[in-house]
Amino acid sequence: MNEGIRRKCDGWAEKGYLAIAPDLFWRIEPGVELDPDVEDQFKQALNLMGQFDQNAGIADIEATIRAARARLGEGGKVGVVGFCLGGRLAFMTAARTDVDASVGYYAVGIPGLLEERHAIARPLMLHIAGADHFVGPDQQKAMHEGLDDHPRVTLHDYPGEDHGFAAEMGKRRSEAAAELADKRTEDFFAEHLA
Repeated sequence: MNEGIRRKCDGWAEKGYLAIAPDLFWRIEPGVELDPDVEDQFKQALNLMGQFDQNAGIADIEATIRAARARLGEGGKVGVVGFCLGGRLAFMTAARTDVDASVGYYAVGIPGLLEERHAIARPLMLHIAGADHFVGPDQQKAMHEGLDDHPRVTLHDYPGEDHGFAAEMGKRRSEAAAELADKRTEDFFAEHLA
């Protein structure tokens, strides 16, 4: 959780969505707030990611989906958006829960999850940074080979863009690519959550 994620939520709320950002690291360091542009904080984030129980994280996301549906009422649809580890969790959420639609930005470690592709029953969109220093060309190729033919999965490539290109703020943001990815996400949710 940080200012960038709060701004993302505010943006969705301005579009009329209920926007919730759960504290997924509450078991390790409740309320932690880190800036990826500050080297020490970025290293702390990587350390927390190494300790993070992804299955417990999916359980927390599933609880958040249920809470959102309760607030939305009968027929309310829920979408999930995640960045980096959150992009991986968006993929896992699509495969393991009944979320209505999921979007992952620069998802890490997807090739190790491709055996779950058969369980994706609702729409999933992944934004892939072509020059991602965390998700190299071999991983990107494996994602395309494993998912291009999936009827519920849409992949978008952003050649030359690095990890974090769609950050709401900071030095990693690449304005044109971020605007394109965010517009695609907005259109995707308008189609699948309306």
